[in-house]
Amino acid sequence: MAHLLDLTTFTDKRGNLTVIEENIPFEIKRIFYIYGVNDEVRGGHRHYTTFQAAICLQGSCTIYNNNSIKEDVFTLDTPSKCLILNPEDWHQMYDFSPDAILMVLASTLFDARDYIYQKYEQSH
Repeated sequence: MAHLLDLTTFTDKRGNLTVIEENIPFEIKRIFYIYGVNDEVRGGHRHYTTFQAAICLQGSCTIYNNNSIKEDVFTLDTPSKCLILNPEDWHQMYDFSPDAILMVLASTLFDARDYIYQKYEQSH
């Protein structure tokens, strides 16, 4: 199930330093970031095996998640907040602020065969 983590952040008069590596619950194999997004929706998939960690380094965005049991909406608006997505988490990213930079850490290298685009049926 998707969930938020508060990343360890050290703050003093010089600014903030946020630590990622000891907070992410999987080995990181791929890193990518999304920026310059217009009003389009990104994502719209889940995975067979890939775990992901999403961090909005700048600005903000919204992530809708559905794991077939529960639907959630998460707002990422600080670089010390991290959303962990499990493979079964069908997700969409939207409402990107003009300055948003969304970094995603993944547990696997890119493999188009790992993507499932079909939405879950709505529960009643």
